[in-house]
Amino acid sequence: MALIRRRLSAPLREPRSSDYEVVDTDAWLAIADDAALPAGDVIVSLSRFRAERELLAQRGARIGVRIPNDTAPDVLAELASSVSLLAIELPTQRDGRAYTVARWLRQRFGFRGELRAVGKVVRDQLSYLARVGFDAFELSRGSAHDALASFDELSVHYQASSDQPLPLWKRAARG
Repeated sequence: MALIRRRLSAPLREPRSSDYEVVDTDAWLAIADDAALPAGDVIVSLSRFRAERELLAQRGARIGVRIPNDTAPDVLAELASSVSLLAIELPTQRDGRAYTVARWLRQRFGFRGELRAVGKVVRDQLSYLARVGFDAFELSRGSAHDALASFDELSVHYQASSDQPLPLWKRAARG
């Protein structure tokens, strides 16, 4: 599985391929619910986070939580102030709830950590996922270097979003 992550130096704007990089080594370790906790930064399930929250906090490492795309808003608000990374599951390419969850986390709950799209993430979704607040993507198939090119295939978007608060009609020059 390939990981694409937004560069820390990238400006907040409509996404471009130069704003992202393919990551060969990830500091975050995804841990199964029944596995021992290793040293370092970990990503755990929401159920494990709830059951072992105090133990995870005592470790002194960063905590990430993998959440389903139908997580309730009150849980999102709690997580936004508690963790450094949220990995939002995309169970199918046709299920758009992860887009809403990401936008809520960024705009309603002020989440500033890493938002990672996981699950059925494909090349054609990257630009749209980035626009609602995702900054990392675990591709489920295909080449990560080819997927980077997808950011440059759409140069203009009609809608307002996290990266561009004004819709196109308010940005266009009037003649």
